[in-house]
Amino acid sequence: MGLLEDFSSGLFIIQSVIFLIVLFVLHKFAWKPIMDAVNEREVTIVDSLNQAKLAKEEVQNLKAENEMIIREAKMERDNILKEAREIKERIVTEAKDIAKTEGDKMIEQARQSIQAEKAAAMSDIKNQIGALSLNIAESILQDKLSTDGAHNALVENYLNKSNLN
Repeated sequence: MGLLEDFSSGLFIIQSVIFLIVLFVLHKFAWKPIMDAVNEREVTIVDSLNQAKLAKEEVQNLKAENEMIIREAKMERDNILKEAREIKERIVTEAKDIAKTEGDKMIEQARQSIQAEKAAAMSDIKNQIGALSLNIAESILQDKLSTDGAHNALVENYLNKSNLN
């Protein structure tokens, strides 16, 4: 068994030396690029996380800004609607006032027209009554003064009244 043990221990030493040589070569040529790649990947991941965080904050800011814009738009819409209602009410009120004024003018014109027509009718009636009264008086006088004596008595009566005045 001695030979097997010597061979095993020699093999172990050779394998250990080979392992140390491979470890040295890996450390010299491969370890640094691998570590650099790992470090670079870590930096990339950290940068990506930071960018994601910044993007998230920007999205939140945009969301808040959008909500503010929406609130302002709603307020502006409400103001415009309120102003439109006020304008509508003012226009309706003005139209009612104008219609009332025009109606009052028309009523006053109708009253004046009726008064003028009434005055004209009254004047016409007075003229007709005057003419009718004159015709009646003339007829009565003609009947009473058909004789010469009655005619002379009327003239004397009239003259006596004129002298008294």
